[in-house]
Amino acid sequence: MKKYSLLLLIVILSSYTTPNTTITLSGKITNTEGGKIWIKGESFEKEINLKPDGTFSEQLPINYEGIYAIETSKNRMPIYFSKDSKISLTADDSNFNSTLKYTGNGSVENQYIVNKTIINSEISNEELYKLNEIDFLKKVKKIKDSIEILYQKTNFSDTVFKQKESFNFHFLEHKHILFYIKLHNYYAQTYDFKVSENFPKYDEKIDLDNESDFLFSTEYQDIVMTKFFENIKGDEGSFFISAKNAIPEIKALKSQSIKNRLILNGVNDINIENPYYKKTYNEFISITDDPKTKEILTTNYNNTMAVEPGKPSPSFNYENHKGGETSLESLKGKYVYIDVWATWCGPCRQEIPSLEKVEEQFQDKNIVFVSISIDKTKDREKWSKLINEKKMSGIQLLADKEFDSKFIKEYNIQAIPRFILIDSNGNIINAQAPKPSDTKLIELLNSLAL
Repeated sequence: MKKYSLLLLIVILSSYTTPNTTITLSGKITNTEGGKIWIKGESFEKEINLKPDGTFSEQLPINYEGIYAIETSKNRMPIYFSKDSKISLTADDSNFNSTLKYTGNGSVENQYIVNKTIINSEISNEELYKLNEIDFLKKVKKIKDSIEILYQKTNFSDTVFKQKESFNFHFLEHKHILFYIKLHNYYAQTYDFKVSENFPKYDEKIDLDNESDFLFSTEYQDIVMTKFFENIKGDEGSFFISAKNAIPEIKALKSQSIKNRLILNGVNDINIENPYYKKTYNEFISITDDPKTKEILTTNYNNTMAVEPGKPSPSFNYENHKGGETSLESLKGKYVYIDVWATWCGPCRQEIPSLEKVEEQFQDKNIVFVSISIDKTKDREKWSKLINEKKMSGIQLLADKEFDSKFIKEYNIQAIPRFILIDSNGNIINAQAPKPSDTKLIELLNSLAL
């Protein structure tokens, strides 16, 4: 009997990753913004245009059997595809989860996913992880018990899905254990909390290199990503992936999907802040086999090459707080020190007094100080009010599209504050210049022919 069970499991798992299968997905989704939906998976993305009435019908060439996601501009839901899937769905995007209904081959499993998602979403991560230890464990048990009851009541038609989902309860529980330890201090706004000796231990025996589990379980994916970064100790700035021991760790993995996800999570390491970005890029390209990830990596690489010292700076032409617009070209002939910030950014606001001191020190020199806010356009009054209240000097500009503004994207700015120094000819001196509170900035400016 044991041999038979093992053989059945082997057959189930080997059939699970059958590639290059075309399945049918159709349905009707009303009240969407833009009339588009997306199906996304590991190394897979398909944009679908809805007809005016919200209907669609697609043949999807899936590259594995497992969990994908269906996304609208406002909502996201996991969706399970097998080689035999022929699914039709209906939903109202304004109330997506509660209205999403499936019919057809694969509908039982996907309706189970919807109901499971609703159970999981009854409490937000913030509310869950800020609970005290006793209440947290009670809540996790309640969530797990509710899903197990749902599982027992569901008459699954897909034996692969049923078998894999039976293991998922363990991943769900240990994801929450792991996340609570990591996130309670953050959400509860405490700084010295530690779980008690009686708190359940995370299962260190969980295999963190299992392709089949990764393609099936979002809970497992969360565990794998979290534990990987936890185990990598960066010694080269804030770049986890570019730490000396990270690349060999990624290469050693058996699961190509996990490798791809890790590289995708690290695409922004191809940045001028990373002094080893060229080596990192070449390593990443050699590891991933996902064309979209390679495209993003190459775009970041080219953008980073373009902002090396001596290269012409990307330009801007943004709204000036004093009226009209100001472009980088209009400042040619002067050195330009740029502060990219936002009113909602605490570290940015902390630099304002130091920036004003630097401005005062160099007020008679051939340099201008430009602050570019990436606040939302709708927050223009908030931006303007803060400038007036703080009596902020320098040239105060408001970017047009926040992080998606052309100047911000061309400098590949992923976090703020960010400081940039440009020479009088419009060429880059330093795309990652010292911040105003750093004495190295004064040393740098004194070294120039201002």
